Amino acid sequence: MKALQRLYVALILIFLYAPVAVMVMFSFNSAESVWIFEGFSLDWYKSLIFDEAMLTALEHTLIIAVLSALISTVLGTAAAVGINALQNKLAKKAIMTVTNIPMMNADIVTGISLMLLFVFIGKFLGLNESLGFITVLIAHITFNLPYVILSVLPKLKQTDSHLPEAALDLGCTPFKAFFKVVLPSISTGIATGMIMAFTLSLDDFVISYFTCGHYQTLPIVIYNMTKKTVTPDTYALSTIIFVSVFVLLVLYNALQSKTDKRRA
Repeated sequence: MKALQRLYVALILIFLYAPVAVMVMFSFNSAESVWIFEGFSLDWYKSLIFDEAMLTALEHTLIIAVLSALISTVLGTAAAVGINALQNKLAKKAIMTVTNIPMMNADIVTGISLMLLFVFIGKFLGLNESLGFITVLIAHITFNLPYVILSVLPKLKQTDSHLPEAALDLGCTPFKAFFKVVLPSISTGIATGMIMAFTLSLDDFVISYFTCGHYQTLPIVIYNMTKKTVTPDTYALSTIIFVSVFVLLVLYNALQSKTDKRRA
């Protein structure tokens, strides 16, 4: 039985990480072949430095990912605090249902509906171009918000409700009590929501495709390349992104484990 369980886990890991391993391996290939590994080389990493289209798309992607993660974290944390403070259970359940809709809804439906909304507003305001940087940013904030809210809410429920009251009794203002007492206790949930928002924004294609206009992100540029051919420097860039996200997650888990040990 244990042998079958280990085999099952091994197969899952192989299906999950074998494609990534192949991508990383061929990013160091000395030839353009995706079938034969002819030798170790850093040529594709070097050529990536001179690929202006790819680097511009990466810059666009990082700007959108960072801004949408920061804004959605601030808005999502504020929303989570408000939802947690609600006394009406029916109202709380209704708000949570609405919050979950962007997560459950198909990306293509969300993308098309946002595109139509932005085009309508653009025509109404008389804009020459309805889609661009702002529309992509708003779209990413929209689908990131529920993940931040659902990451912060459990931490708020775990926080002792008497702590802010005690801070108020000791002379803190409500604003100061939140930042001195509540915010540190929910910081891990906020960090989790921010990292999740960043990675989701970095990876998004469907919603970005419908709302980008001329402001193209990296997934869209790579998709357009598949119509002709994907150059090996794409493997190099994807490897760099994968390693960066992996290191970020490892550092976050290390910091979280240290925080948990201090509290224990």
